[in-house]
Amino acid sequence: MPSKTETLLSLLNGQPVIPVLKIANIADAVPLARALARGGLPAIEITLRTADALEAIRLVASEVEDAIVGAGTILD
Repeated sequence: MPSKTETLLSLLNGQPVIPVLKIANIADAVPLARALARGGLPAIEITLRTADALEAIRLVASEVEDAIVGAGTILD
């Protein structure tokens, strides 16, 4: 049985790109993640550049079964 790390790496290696999302409107987070997952891009990154970013990550993680959501941002 593969480890969680091996499973994640396998999924990421099979995805040509990882969409990086800056969620400006919290209502967009779940529908956007669902659309990406249905379109073959289940792994997404939500940047931590907005006030609602952590809530967007929580919502996507709890409401979009097929999504693999990560957090990220670049600071000066």
